[in-house]
Amino acid sequence: MSTSSNFRGPFITITFLFFMWGFITVMNDVLIPHLKSAFELNYVQASLVQSAFFGAFFIISLLYFLISVFRGDPIAKFGYKNGIITGLILCGLGCCLFYPAAEFQKYGFFLSALFILASGVTILQIAANPYAAILGKPETASSRLNLAQGFNSFGTTLAPIIGAILIYRVFSDGTITVDSLKVPYVIYGCLFFFLAILIRFVNLPSFVNEEVIEKGAPVFKFRHLMLGMIAIFTYVGGEVSIGSFLINFFAMDNIMGLEEVEGGRYLSYYWGGAMIGRFLGSVSMGSLTATARKYFIMAGLSVIGFLVVYFVTSINNDGGEFYISFIPFGEIYLFVFFLVLNYLAFFISGSNPAKTLSLFALIVISLLVMVIFTNGKIAFWSAIAIGAFNSILWSNIFTLAIKDLGRFTSQASSLLVMMIVGGALVPPLQGALADALNSIQLSFLVPLFCYVYVLSYGLWGHRVVETEKSIQQLSERVT
Repeated sequence: MSTSSNFRGPFITITFLFFMWGFITVMNDVLIPHLKSAFELNYVQASLVQSAFFGAFFIISLLYFLISVFRGDPIAKFGYKNGIITGLILCGLGCCLFYPAAEFQKYGFFLSALFILASGVTILQIAANPYAAILGKPETASSRLNLAQGFNSFGTTLAPIIGAILIYRVFSDGTITVDSLKVPYVIYGCLFFFLAILIRFVNLPSFVNEEVIEKGAPVFKFRHLMLGMIAIFTYVGGEVSIGSFLINFFAMDNIMGLEEVEGGRYLSYYWGGAMIGRFLGSVSMGSLTATARKYFIMAGLSVIGFLVVYFVTSINNDGGEFYISFIPFGEIYLFVFFLVLNYLAFFISGSNPAKTLSLFALIVISLLVMVIFTNGKIAFWSAIAIGAFNSILWSNIFTLAIKDLGRFTSQASSLLVMMIVGGALVPPLQGALADALNSIQLSFLVPLFCYVYVLSYGLWGHRVVETEKSIQQLSERVT
């Protein structure tokens, strides 16, 4: 086995994959209002962007689950390196198809391109997550994965501001047309193809998964897993739905009345909060036992994360010329307040996954209530602050849902990934409510109910009942 220093180059390469799929996923939040204006869509039609993207997660994950049950783990047989390359090629192809989609002026063509792009992202998720964990010592696997996921959030932070500048200013003639999407997405596609070539020639260590996957579906006997699948569905659905409508929400006269490019700038604070929360969560939920040192590190990460987001959102473009223009602190002090609240929430919940999940879900519900029933800066920054408290919900739900599953963990994991389909189905529901009530603000009731379920899972649904433990113990004795 190679030393950890030999893994540094491959790990840096893999980490950039996390960054890229985070970047390209959140580009949808910039894409939705642009396509809505260009094709004169209603909110339901515009939200089909997320349906096409996250629907691919469900379909590809379902196919993967079925193949793994009857034929064995496809990635383990095909190879993690080849799996990553396949995912990157599909991502590049999906991005490049935006060019002919813009040429033909067909919304359906864009949705098809997004489906292919998301299929590649799904394969990357399946292959790159475990690969990042094995590139080094087993005892530091969790640390590496958290670090890689932190850079994924960094990609989601940069995407709104960079995407908005490219689409609305650099490659725009001043009108809202799909032509401005051509060059940015071709650039993204070329980056994915370049990464595929790079991965092909990088000396990545081999990894063989010899775990036996049970035939049939005994995993469905575990109540906490079944309820966890619904929690993943509602969480992803709620998170994606909120992000999808934020730019339109920011544009409302009773909120901030921001233009789309300026809305994209502030959207970076939403995903930047998620980035900060993830880095804090990796420390809070980690193995560091020195309490004073842990919270000192977390405070430092909060400050550094804020400064990164503050600098990123200061980048502007006017007529192709880039310049720095910092937002006055008096306009963002509420964001700092919510970051302090985020830090205190970690302090209160400690390293207990269920307690952390419950507290953070409760705070998100409270923030959504303010989004729906207040106006101006309070509603505006409450919406943005949701990102910081969304940060660790996925990991905690996932951890609680696979608890005590033993040899059934692989099947359970693929089922949980499949529930990302919530991101495809919940946004159209919010769009339908927005159209029916003629109110984006009231439509946030849809994600609010999603988080009510997440809260219930943190309070009660995650508990492993004794009959489930007996099933697991019996299966271990039989084998």
